[in-house]
Amino acid sequence: MSTQVTKVKNEEGQGSGGTSFAVRNLAQRALEYPRRFRQFLHEVRVEMKQVTWPTWADVRATTAVVIVTVFFFGLYLFVVDLGVSRLVEQVIQFFKS
Repeated sequence: MSTQVTKVKNEEGQGSGGTSFAVRNLAQRALEYPRRFRQFLHEVRVEMKQVTWPTWADVRATTAVVIVTVFFFGLYLFVVDLGVSRLVEQVIQFFKS
């Protein structure tokens, strides 16, 4: 370990030697990329096998709940917005005259 640190320090101190070290490091990382990508895909496959997927009936039921909830809150916010805008108009008319 200490010999590696000494070697790196010597290469950095030589000026252009530090650049070759960076190029080597970049090349090593580029060559390592396909292995890391395959490992990532393997881990994704393993995790996807552990997923419990919902049934089609569950998907339809939760979709219906979401649609009804969005409709309800849309209507609620429309009514609140209408009330607030009318209140603001009345306040403006009160101070205008």
